Amino acid sequence: MTASWQRHPRTVDTAIALLLFAVAFPGSMYGGSDPTAPTHWWPCVLLAGLSCAALPWRRTRPLPVTAVAIGCATGMALAGYVMTALLLAPLMVALYSLAAHAERVTTRNVTLAALVLVAGSALIAEPAADSLALNVIGPVAWLLLPAALGTTARFRGAYLESVHARAEFAERTREEEARHRVGEERMRIARELHDVTAHHLALANAQATTAALLIRSHPAQAEKMVNALGDTTAAALREMKATVGLLRRSDAAEDSLQPAPGLAQLPALVATHTAAGLTVTLTTHGRPQPLSPGADLTAFRIVQEALSNVAKHAHTSTAEVDLTYTHDRLSITVTDQGPGSTAATATVTGTATAPDGGTSGYGLIGMRERALSIGGHLRAGHRPTGGFEVSTELPLHPYAPAEDSTP
Repeated sequence: MTASWQRHPRTVDTAIALLLFAVAFPGSMYGGSDPTAPTHWWPCVLLAGLSCAALPWRRTRPLPVTAVAIGCATGMALAGYVMTALLLAPLMVALYSLAAHAERVTTRNVTLAALVLVAGSALIAEPAADSLALNVIGPVAWLLLPAALGTTARFRGAYLESVHARAEFAERTREEEARHRVGEERMRIARELHDVTAHHLALANAQATTAALLIRSHPAQAEKMVNALGDTTAAALREMKATVGLLRRSDAAEDSLQPAPGLAQLPALVATHTAAGLTVTLTTHGRPQPLSPGADLTAFRIVQEALSNVAKHAHTSTAEVDLTYTHDRLSITVTDQGPGSTAATATVTGTATAPDGGTSGYGLIGMRERALSIGGHLRAGHRPTGGFEVSTELPLHPYAPAEDSTP
């Protein structure tokens, strides 16, 4: 909490001026070459009072106040008074304020002028050789001290101000970084929820529709489809529970979470779609290599979303998934031969046709964001020979995100 005297600087300066004026009375008792024979005291006190009267403005107008104090001190020296610390006190306070608030060059020039005027006037008034230490060395030392202390205070104030500015900048940076991380986490959870709901709800819808069509003509197949529908909804509930559970976890250990899905679950994904009536052909080229957890999850979610779009919008019963491994990348291509048009796809998926011919929507946007987040890229569009194709290339070990090369 700020001290009360710091909240009222003008009152403090007035009190200091009165105190310095009081000490000018004993200082005026020493004059001439004989310190035991005091001169008239009133000229010295008058000059000291004028100097002290200007001190309440030393913080706002340090240069004029210092000029007044130098003039008064010079007058005292010319009158033959011994320039002790009692008489130099107003000038010392003024020099300190000047050094603390003015530029370094101004402080240096004014201090040098004060030394020359006060010490020179003292030598003129008392030219005796034995007064050199009393009239020159003493005043010079007393005047250099507050100038040095004021300069140090100014440097310290500038340093503290810079530290405070850096602390504020660091705080703003932390807040912006926290907001950025929250936004990224929100987008990640949104992608997970979209992929889970879009995939499982599409399968559940396909299974329910197929079961309704087969319940009279092929009751055994309809029963099998209904049983598969239960498994699909149960899987959807499990994945949604795990994803939404991330919002409630604040200090849970990573090993307490469910393992993220990856390409190892592709056969189960294919079997699920097959049970829903979509025949999926899975082909692998090259030697399969281990992927990092992020790349593994991204590859699985892209295939999952692409197959969900085929099941919902392609109006076909077949799809092909091609995995091609190279020494450092994995290429994934999901194609279908469906006759679905761009307009139909846009209507069902909530996408819109872009001016450049591409499409944009939550499904495709989510796949592209996933690919970009690990340094890969994704292309999606209609094939010249018919059908739709989703193609992506992912690094086996993610690095800095690559530029989006989607046409």
